Parts: sequence; C-alpha cells; structure tokens
Amino acid sequence: MANEVNYIVDTLETLVNIPSPSGFTYEVINFVKGMISEFGYSCELTAKGGLIITVPGENKEVLGLSAHTDTLGAMVRSINDTGTLNLVPIGGYLMEAIEGAYCKIHTRDKKVYTGTISTTMPSVHTYDEARTLERIPKNMIVTVDEQVENKEDIKALGIQSGDFISLDPCFVHTKSGFIKTRHIDDKGSVAVLLTVLKKLSKEKITPKRTLKILISNYEEIGHGASFIPEDIREFLAVDMGALGADLNGDEYSVSICALDSSGPYDYDMTNRLIQLAKDHNIKYAIDIFPHYGSDVSAALRGGHDIRGALIGQGVRASHGLERTHEKGLEGTFNLVMAYITEIS
Repeated sequence: MANEVNYIVDTLETLVNIPSPSGFTYEVINFVKGMISEFGYSCELTAKGGLIITVPGENKEVLGLSAHTDTLGAMVRSINDTGTLNLVPIGGYLMEAIEGAYCKIHTRDKKVYTGTISTTMPSVHTYDEARTLERIPKNMIVTVDEQVENKEDIKALGIQSGDFISLDPCFVHTKSGFIKTRHIDDKGSVAVLLTVLKKLSKEKITPKRTLKILISNYEEIGHGASFIPEDIREFLAVDMGALGADLNGDEYSVSICALDSSGPYDYDMTNRLIQLAKDHNIKYAIDIFPHYGSDVSAALRGGHDIRGALIGQGVRASHGLERTHEKGLEGTFNLVMAYITEIS
C-alpha cells in the first residue's frame, strides 16, 4: 500500500502545480488524458472540456465516478492607473485566504507573469486602516512582478481584463505524512482515481460494473457534472470531507457525506459505503455539509435520474491553504477500490 500512497501524493504534487482555475483547465486535462492513455483505457473529451474514461466491467450496468480538476482562482477585472490589477474571484473563498498569496497571470496570448495578491492597504507601516480594511474583492489587488508604473505599461505586457489568475499552491509533504497545499479540493481525489486506474490496469482487475469516470472541470462554479452519460444509474463523487465545528471527520479518515446543500444523498449507496468501510477497517466519518455541493449535486440539478453518494478525504481549511494526511487519501483509495470491485 505504501507504493500506492506515494503514487497518490506524487501525482497530487504534479496536479496542484498545473494551474487550472475553473474555465482554464486545458493543460491539466491534457495531462490527465496522457496518463489515462498510458493505462490503456479509452477516454473522450466532452464539449465543455472535461474527460470521460471508460473501464469495461463484468456486466454492462454502469457506475459513474467523478473528481474535478478545476480549482479556485481569479480573473483580471480591470487595470488601475498605478499599474496594479483588480480581480474578481473564481469560486467561493474568503479574501483572507488569498491575501499575500503569490500568483500567476495568464494572458490570452499564452504569456505568463508572476505577481502577489494583497489588499489595497498592504502595510501597517503606511496605512492607518491596514488592519481594519474589509477583505472583499474591491479591496484586493494584484501587483505584477514587472517594472510597471501605469495602465499603459501593463497593457504593453499583453495583460488585459479577462486574463486568468492562478494561485501558487505552496505544496509541502511533511515527514509525518501531512500534505499541505492549495487545491487538495479536488486534485487529491483526482490523484486517488488515477491511482485506482493504475492499479486496475497494472493488476488486470476487472470491476464488477462498467465504470465511466468523469474528470470534471467546472465543479467549483457549480456545473461540473451537470452533464453525465445517460447510461449512468449510480454516481459516486470522490471529492473531500470538510472539517470543523461540530463535524465528525478528520484528516486521517474518509468522510461519507449523508447530506449537503443539495439535500440528502442516496440512502442505500451511503449505507453500502459505510458497511464497506466497516468490513475493510477503513477509518471513516459520516457527516453533513450544509455549505457544500458536489458533482452529484450538479448532475441531479441537470435532471439526471441517478442515485448519488459523496466521499473524500478529510481536508482542513478547505478553500484556503488546505491540509490532509496520507491516511485520509489511503482510506479514500481503499473505499473506492472496495466499492468498484465488490458492489454489483
């Protein structure tokens, strides 16, 4: 199992370092597509840029799984006379979570510039209201790492409104097994599913049902899996477990979500996942996430007649500088493997 955990973590590190805010995912999708080709499975690109991977099973009934490659980020809203950039967030996060973050600006002609996100009053030595300034988008700017003094200098670089801004992930893997980085949501679970596919391919394991795995690319803005293949009847989102307050999960467990902002998940699917976790001694937690939505949520809102469930490793400080543990990733991997090889 150590080799599989190492593969998950190494793949996660690669994935988080490929910029992919929602709407700017072509590079990471191409990377995942290349990995799938190495595993020998068929893969098709959807019209909106996601992937559908097919793994033949013992029978023709189709189980859908998903994880999403898109992440939080931002876009250039406008250019200030001082040569700084105003931004608009992509995805739902606290502005405090990106204050001081290093970033990249991706122009439409494929130039890339580095920068730093700050408030408009970034120093207590200079601004009386530096501590009390409300952290909202209109009070946040990007300072570009180029010698610029005004709007014309920025435009001369090719930077314009509508350019994407990606966040430096700050990946760290500690000796104690913690993974600290932005974008564990949901590149952690993309890494888990890629490791599942590697194991199925290498060990020539045939799942009970045919698998159609959706690697979605608009989940953070709500419509990632609004379209799924019509032959999917059961759909498992592999995402993350939020931690905090009165919740039950931790970074060493796989979270099984009973209800989120879209309502309850399928009763029987959730029960089967709980029982499998018990049978395989997988550390798990059952939780409710009232401020959360998933690819299953999007598929249900899209009108699909499916049963749905949601699992994922526990992630601390979700939508910020996130943290999980090897054990949480391992538990998620083991639960997915059990579900696809034991449930007909």
